[in-house]
Amino acid sequence: MDIAASTRIPAIALTGVSPAARRKLDEVEEFVQNRCIPAETVFAQQLGVETKQRFATHHSIVEDLKEEARSRGLWNLFMAKEYCEDGAGFSNLEYALMAEQLGQSFIASECMNCSAPDTGNMEVLLKYGNLEQKKEWLQPLIDGEIRSAFLMSEPDVASSDATNIQFDIKRDGKDYILNGSKWWSSGAGDPRCELYIVMGKTDPCNPNPHRQQSVILVPSRTAGITVHRMLSVFGYDDAPHGHGHITFDNVRVPTANLVLDEGRGFEIIQGRLGPGRIHHAMRCIGVAERALNLMVSRAAEPKKKPFGKMLSQHDIVMARIARARAEIDAARLVVLNAALKIDNGDPKSAIGEIAEAKILVPEVLLRVLDDAIQLFGAAGVSQDTPLAYMWASARTMRLVDGPDEVHLLQLAKRETRRASVIRQKQARQETIMAEICQDRGITRVDPLHLGWTAQTKPRL
Repeated sequence: MDIAASTRIPAIALTGVSPAARRKLDEVEEFVQNRCIPAETVFAQQLGVETKQRFATHHSIVEDLKEEARSRGLWNLFMAKEYCEDGAGFSNLEYALMAEQLGQSFIASECMNCSAPDTGNMEVLLKYGNLEQKKEWLQPLIDGEIRSAFLMSEPDVASSDATNIQFDIKRDGKDYILNGSKWWSSGAGDPRCELYIVMGKTDPCNPNPHRQQSVILVPSRTAGITVHRMLSVFGYDDAPHGHGHITFDNVRVPTANLVLDEGRGFEIIQGRLGPGRIHHAMRCIGVAERALNLMVSRAAEPKKKPFGKMLSQHDIVMARIARARAEIDAARLVVLNAALKIDNGDPKSAIGEIAEAKILVPEVLLRVLDDAIQLFGAAGVSQDTPLAYMWASARTMRLVDGPDEVHLLQLAKRETRRASVIRQKQARQETIMAEICQDRGITRVDPLHLGWTAQTKPRL
């Protein structure tokens, strides 16, 4: 018999999860396992194979599940009540546990109105939008009536450093005129996508490179916008969501669409990305759990007997299953620790912990998926299992929301700031050590403390 998700919460996090959140966690797990995962095949069939159809089809199975999820109170689970009365009111820690369950299905997040980039975009509007902006865009997103896209990366610059962004936002009377190119605009392929949240430069000459950018709301059907193509991920198009390559040619948008003020783009985006990275990481944990379940099931398949033994009777298979279990559990703790740090402060106070999660979790997920693919053999790289698509999506996680290198550099800088304190501590230890050695009649041989010699018989 399965053990409920609420009873599997790591002991170190248990006190931070309310009884209401534990009950909701079990409800989410039940809905994902018994409603969403079984519906994935129907979803794939409704998508079809023709590109035009895949980005234009109305997917009735998802709409049906959305209606069911909302009636069961499984809606906008990510949203804090401090920003919206329609929010579920869970902490980052509590929602992180739910996000893990959502990650086990390709469609669960959308079915509960918790899918990216809508979650992050809603948070931008909740935290930074004015009343008119919320009225026009937030409520339809909260109700799941429309979708949105987030436009930040650009094809012609190194977008891992957001100060390189060249997208031009120039004021002209009561309007802004937008020019430039964006790509990997996640969500832009969906025919229900009505809103682009765009980051660009309003003040490129500002001496502070982090005050040059602004964020503006752009209706997706505004004149001058061209969606050139959907970019594939290792051949997968992620329909109907899609990742668009979009150009803006003298696109005119009212100044009222600016979020906050000019020059506050970085502030807005950092407020958006911090919790979003936690959501991504915990969904990845869910993907890893599904992959491990597939491994365990495959190993117990009585028809699969290479060299006369079931897969579970081969030591290498059992070792890989054990390693997957240990690494998934360790990665989960890293993410939950970051979520708890945000709850106790804010995303900025948890920047180091978020970086750790962003670096570690995709690497763990890729190792687990690779072992699962090996266990399934040829079936693992085919369309007969979800593993190939899971791997392709997992590999992109080392790039989205900032590539690994950015977070590694950021984390290393934080660590090396401690160098002077560490060296002072070591100097004190050296002084004390010399005094002890002199008192005991011992002469140190080398600076690495690998060997000692006694000038006189030491006093023990």
